[in-house]
Amino acid sequence: MRLLIFGPPGAGKGTQAQFISRRYSIPHISTGDIFRENIRNDTPLGQEAKRYSEAGELVPDAVTNAMVKERLSQPDTENGFLLDGYPRTQDQARALERVLPDGTSLDAVLNMIVPEHEILERLSKRGRSDDADDTILKRLRIYHETTEPIAEYYRDRGILHDIKGVGSIEDITQRIIRAIEQTA
Repeated sequence: MRLLIFGPPGAGKGTQAQFISRRYSIPHISTGDIFRENIRNDTPLGQEAKRYSEAGELVPDAVTNAMVKERLSQPDTENGFLLDGYPRTQDQARALERVLPDGTSLDAVLNMIVPEHEILERLSKRGRSDDADDTILKRLRIYHETTEPIAEYYRDRGILHDIKGVGSIEDITQRIIRAIEQTA
């Protein structure tokens, strides 16, 4: 099962990814984790990503795509994976298609739908340094401008599932499982 979960910051992607990963015995692949691992291990891609990050610049798609390609080539992804945090743009979505093994594609894309007022409330409760109101609003604006449009990209391919991301964690998990099992 090859899955992608995306949605705005604070939509519960990480929480739900843990349940999905365990239920379907597939690795949860977070691009944040990939970046940190490459930087920690001082790989050539990690060195390049670190250079951009330290300069306060976005890591170019070519570097991000290469890191994801490398990670998806690992043996633990042979039976599938759950991507979280990638792709963030339509260009990255097209690059992902080229990275997947020949003849394969994503089985389902889970689009977490959460009202903005709920996101603001959730993030303000986390107490992380990147969860100040102005930072949250900036992250939401970037999400709406760059990431949200990939929903249509995957809707056009018939694999997008809009998931209502409000309610109990268990209710949201059940909605996700129903969507995935419609696909299987």
